[in-house]
Amino acid sequence: MARKRVLVLGCTGSIGKSALDIIKSNSNDFEVVGLTAFNNETELKNAMIFFNCDNSYLAKNGTDGLISFIKNTKADICINGISGSSGLLPSITVLECGMDLALANKETMVMAGHIIKDLAKKNNCSLLPVDSEHSAIFMLLEKYGKNNLDKIILTASGGPFRNFTAEQLKKVTVEDALKHPTWNMGKKITIDSSTLANKGLEVIEACMLFDVSVDDVQVVIHPQSIVHSLIRTIDGVMYAQMSKPDMRHPILTALTYPEFKNNNIEIFDFLAFDENGTTLTFFPPRINDFPMLSLAYEATKTGIGSQIAYNAANEVAVDSFIKKQIKFLDIPKVTEKVLQHSWNKKPNNIEEVFEINILARKLAFEYI
Repeated sequence: MARKRVLVLGCTGSIGKSALDIIKSNSNDFEVVGLTAFNNETELKNAMIFFNCDNSYLAKNGTDGLISFIKNTKADICINGISGSSGLLPSITVLECGMDLALANKETMVMAGHIIKDLAKKNNCSLLPVDSEHSAIFMLLEKYGKNNLDKIILTASGGPFRNFTAEQLKKVTVEDALKHPTWNMGKKITIDSSTLANKGLEVIEACMLFDVSVDDVQVVIHPQSIVHSLIRTIDGVMYAQMSKPDMRHPILTALTYPEFKNNNIEIFDFLAFDENGTTLTFFPPRINDFPMLSLAYEATKTGIGSQIAYNAANEVAVDSFIKKQIKFLDIPKVTEKVLQHSWNKKPNNIEEVFEINILARKLAFEYI
């Protein structure tokens, strides 16, 4: 059987590196036919040499060039590991070209989920979530059926400040926020995890991916990151997906779907886990101290325009925090201020999506 041709967008980031590791371990099944990075030219060249792939693009050279690169790459599936809203246009291009989309870029669904799903259906493409939480929900719903779903329960590590008091949160530094207790990720998503904005974005993404009301999505803090999410069915029974916190699991799931494949990823051992004196714990999020989560719920109830504004304001605020222009607790203040604007208009096309995005960013910059 022919190897599946894989295009990896953002191959030098945490998702991209995990994807390449999976492909390296399963070289009989997958072939790298395209690689992109934003500005890490050295790592990009090393990956090209290792995978014998001469088709690559450095995304800092421009979006138009990146879009042309995707269009000219003949792949069966694309892993979109690009960070932030800059991942949206590549997702759209991938689907327009008829490739399956393994999506790690949550902003794609947050900003334009309705457009993305229509494109996937129109071009007969699979839309496969790579976030560990959404991958878990996707597979659980495959097994138990969307018609039997009562509630989605998204788990969250809680980030590095889950035990901080409100007073301690006032003194959080950029360096503090970049020390995630479980996952090794890029700066932006690590900061998002510390504010719970990442979980807020995942709540929105879940609603868009699985066509559920935001009232049917619950978040629980689970510091051990072993349970990657759960569903509750209409008979009151809960089902969970469990594995060690390793992004190679959901990436492999997306690459091999709908089949399962033996692999060399370390398995979760209940007995060894217990011997270390560790238990699985769950508790509610502290929404008053971490308002980015409740703001995401509010944005989802208002509509797609507010979702775009939530994401845009957060991106601007996080960037300003990283540059030490604002404080940690200013991130939700900026986002809340932007959401007070009227965002009732539903964008009918990608141009209108970006119009809202640009306006929300402008308002965030003005407030800062």
